[in-house]
Amino acid sequence: MQTYNIHEAKTQLSKLVEMAARGESFVIAKAGKPMVKVTALDTPDASEIKRFGFMAGQIKVPDDFNTMGAGDIESLFEGKP
Repeated sequence: MQTYNIHEAKTQLSKLVEMAARGESFVIAKAGKPMVKVTALDTPDASEIKRFGFMAGQIKVPDDFNTMGAGDIESLFEGKP
């Protein structure tokens, strides 16, 4: 992510606003210390991003999932080939 100091941001404000509107976020710093992150208004907040269940309906869990490979695992623990 690109960082601009305050003086640079003031002189290139129009260009930076266009960048943010296109979805290119950037940081404005004061004396090298990051102060704000600039993003487009329609960028979703971290709390709005749905993570859990994003592949719902695309994966099928087998009915025997809890017992799959039980025989193999048991033989490994018992030392049988």
